[in-house]
Amino acid sequence: MQVANPAQFFRERFQLSDGLLERVLGTAVGRRADYADLYFEYRVGQTASLEESVVKKATRNVSQGVGVRVLAGARSGYAYSDEVSLDRLEVAARTAERIADQRTGRAALPAVAAAPAHDLYPVSPPPIDAPVGDHVALLERIDRAARAFDPRIRNVMAGIGIEHRIVLVVGSDGRMVGDVRPLVHLSVTCIAEDGGVRQQGTYGGGGRFAFAELADGRAERFAREAARQAVVNLSAVDAPAGTMTVVLGPGWPGILLHEAVGHGLEGDFNRKRTSAFTDRIGTRVASELCTVIDDGTIPGRRGSLNVDDEGTPTSRTVLIERGILRGYLQDRLNAGLMGMPLTGNGRRESFAHLPMPRMTNTFMLAGDDAPEDVIRSVDRGLYAVSFGGGQVDITSGKFVFSASEAYLIEDGQVTKPVKGATLIGNGPDALTRVSRVGRDLKLDEGVGTCGKEGQSVPVGVGLPTIRIDGMTVGGTAV
Repeated sequence: MQVANPAQFFRERFQLSDGLLERVLGTAVGRRADYADLYFEYRVGQTASLEESVVKKATRNVSQGVGVRVLAGARSGYAYSDEVSLDRLEVAARTAERIADQRTGRAALPAVAAAPAHDLYPVSPPPIDAPVGDHVALLERIDRAARAFDPRIRNVMAGIGIEHRIVLVVGSDGRMVGDVRPLVHLSVTCIAEDGGVRQQGTYGGGGRFAFAELADGRAERFAREAARQAVVNLSAVDAPAGTMTVVLGPGWPGILLHEAVGHGLEGDFNRKRTSAFTDRIGTRVASELCTVIDDGTIPGRRGSLNVDDEGTPTSRTVLIERGILRGYLQDRLNAGLMGMPLTGNGRRESFAHLPMPRMTNTFMLAGDDAPEDVIRSVDRGLYAVSFGGGQVDITSGKFVFSASEAYLIEDGQVTKPVKGATLIGNGPDALTRVSRVGRDLKLDEGVGTCGKEGQSVPVGVGLPTIRIDGMTVGGTAV
C-alpha cells in the first residue's frame, strides 16, 4: 500500500481537518501546559512461519489509533484511543491535560533543529504488498537450504515478519510531520542432533527494504548460518570459568555495547540521576580506543527512522569520543528539562505508549588493528562470536550475557568451540579495559529488538573485533 502523504491519509481516513486538530490541541494544552501533541498511527502486520518442513501459520492484522500527550514541567499526561473520532480525541485530550495538571516548574522547550528531510527507505513496492505465496516459497527454500547443509539438521523453524506503519505527529507548536515505515524481518532456527546430543543455532536479519531483497540469496545464507552454528555447537566443550581476556567478534556482539553502555546514555536515566554515567559529560569513561555512535540516519537499517516518534529528524550522535563522554540520547521532555539539544531519539512502541529516549543504531567505530592480529595477541582467552540473552542494571552498569557461539583462544589461535559461557562485568569498567580495536566494523544483520519499561522497538547494533582485558567469564570448566 503506497502512501505518499501521511497527513492526507489520516485526514481522509478519519475525516479530521486541520481546524479540528487545532481545537483538540487547544483542549490538551489548556491554560498551564508547555506543549501537546497528537500521534496518529496505522499499522498492518503480517507473519508466516514454518516448522517440520510445513508452513503452519500465517497471520495478518491491522491496528490504528491516536495518542494525546501533554507536557507540563516535568510531568507528562498521556491518553490514547483505538477509536479515532473527534469525540474520542477530545476525551483523550482532556484526560491527558488533567494528568499533567499538577505541574512542577516550567520547562524550556528544546528547539527542533532545521535539518534536511531524510528519505532513508524509499521502498516500492512496500514489503507488505508481497503475495503470501512468495512468503511460502521463501520459507520452503530456507528449509531446503538448512537441511542440505548437514544431515545432522533434524528440524528447521523459520519465520517472516512484515510491518507497514504510517505515522503522523501534530504538535501544538504548529508542526505536522509524517512518515511511512516499511519493515521486514526473517529468522531461522536449526536443531542439530548427533549421538543423542542436541544443539541449536539461530540466525536472521532484515531492515527497511523490499521483500525481494530477502529472496536474492540472503534467506539461504541465513539458513546455512543457523545450521552451521547448530552443528558447531554439537562439538562444543564446557566453557572455562575465571578472569581472562575476551575478544568480541564484529557485528551482533555489539548487543553487549547496546545493553551495557547504551541504555546508561539515555537522557531520562541521567536526568533522574540513576545512570552510571550521570554528570560525567566531558570525563573519561572508556579507553581512548573507543568511540561510540548512535546513528538513526543509515539508509535501510532496522533501527533507522526518517523522524523519531515526536517528529524530530533523526541524527548521528557521538556519545563517546576517544573515551570521553560527549552527550546523551534525548527526547523532547528530557532535552527540555536538562537544557540539552534534541537528538531525534524519542521513540515509542505504538500509539498506546509514551515516547522516551531510545537508541536507534548504536555501534563502536573501527580502529587500526587487523582482526587476526587482535586474536593473535591473546595467549589464552575467549572469542565470543554471538550472544543470546542478557541482563543489565542501569544504575550500576553491571551486566551478564550468555554467548550462543564462542571459542577458546589458545596461543593466539581460535580452537575449540565452547558452551555455557557467560560474560560478567560492568559496562563503564569494561570499556576502560578495551586494549585493541579492529578495523572490521560490522553492523548486525537487522535482528535487534530493544525492550525498555515494557516497550519494544527495532534497533541496530555494531562492533569491530575488540579485545577486552580482565573480564570475568562464567562457565563450568576450571
